[in-house]
Amino acid sequence: MTLTPGTSAPPLLLIGRAILDMNMHRRHFLASPLAALPLRAARRPNILILLADDLGFADLGFQGSNEIPTPHLDTLARTGVRFTNGYVSHPFCSPTRAGLMTGRYQQRFGHENNPRYDPRDEVSGLPTDQITLAQLLKDAGYATGLFGKWHLGAAPRFHPMKRGFTETFSFLGGGHDYFETQLDGEPREYLIPIQRNGNPVALNEYLTDALSREAAAFIGRRREHPFLLYLAYNTPHTPLQPASKYLDRFAHIANERRRKYAAMVSALDDGVGRVLGALREAKLESDTLVFFLSDNGGPPEANASSNHPLRASKGTVYEGGIRVPFVARWPGVLEPGLYHHPVISLDLLPTALGAAGLKPPAVDGVDLLPHLTDKSPPPPHEKLFWRTGGGVSGAVRQGRFKLVRPPGGGPPQLFDLETDAGESNDLAAARSVLAVQLNAAWEQWNRQLVPPLF
Repeated sequence: MTLTPGTSAPPLLLIGRAILDMNMHRRHFLASPLAALPLRAARRPNILILLADDLGFADLGFQGSNEIPTPHLDTLARTGVRFTNGYVSHPFCSPTRAGLMTGRYQQRFGHENNPRYDPRDEVSGLPTDQITLAQLLKDAGYATGLFGKWHLGAAPRFHPMKRGFTETFSFLGGGHDYFETQLDGEPREYLIPIQRNGNPVALNEYLTDALSREAAAFIGRRREHPFLLYLAYNTPHTPLQPASKYLDRFAHIANERRRKYAAMVSALDDGVGRVLGALREAKLESDTLVFFLSDNGGPPEANASSNHPLRASKGTVYEGGIRVPFVARWPGVLEPGLYHHPVISLDLLPTALGAAGLKPPAVDGVDLLPHLTDKSPPPPHEKLFWRTGGGVSGAVRQGRFKLVRPPGGGPPQLFDLETDAGESNDLAAARSVLAVQLNAAWEQWNRQLVPPLF
């Protein structure tokens, strides 16, 4: 594990067969051959995924922000592993979620665009032949809860309760009003009812607060057994609708849009604090592997976010679209520090399964636990890839170098991200051999993919 100076890597942890508890019955699970885990007292770890929506790369305290205090997220980062080169598999909402839920590049199964909100559309959604993290953990005896944004299809066949989640407090579309729902008629996407376990309910509380409350209550209910909790906030995605109690904290910010955005990030931080507090109260911190990340980079033109010092924003394969705040915490297993090798949201599924002692199916992600606990492991990935619009743009990263195939058919660009995170100095001409090699690698990967389904 690459740590900050002055810290040391933890010793190699035990591998093998653990006797684990499933639904109050004792049975044996063969640990993944790669999972380097301590043998805990008959308890598989809980998995908590905290996902922000359209969060700017620079808009948290641990990412360098002096404008928006985020004490709870800062504590999570300080007590966990902060990935300085953490990526998502797509530069906008739904495809990233499809990759996160399956551990596979979503272009392999055609989920390359956002599905429209239409409960009659049987095509626009996460294909039902794709197995989700929730299904795999549910089959292993986990309680599985989704709280927040789904955005993987609105038709009944795509419903989260048919994709492995046993409890939900969520909405099916790509965003939602923070104060209102419409229970009658055919509401617009952002006013659709919140669903509790598939049944519509009224929204009687600021939505971010409601999601945090429900997630904390889930922890209290499920504290005796292993659980997967996927808390997919829609904040700070538009509409910019902060509650006044959060907005009042930022009266000093003159720009109105930036002030509203800051308030919504503050609500996110308070919500994360509430959920992590529920873990402490239940004495589950050491038994819970926590991930925090955003679904893509911020869109400054829409929500006044900042991706400084990265180039561009949501929707692009430049760093501002795909590089995100990214943290993992598991006290007693992962030593706090910085990890500099590139990782990607596809890694969450195999890492969660490895933590649970389960071998993942064939996926593109990697179980990060051996890389975070071994003293001198290789990088998790030789290369990472991106594609949008069926090939309109693309990118590949290998080590410190990244090749970008810009939209519009322009020549590929090559950047040294170690010295140029802002992707301002194109090295394609100076390093032409490397540029050709990386472009060929991207094209070879691209031939494995399918056209967008919708």
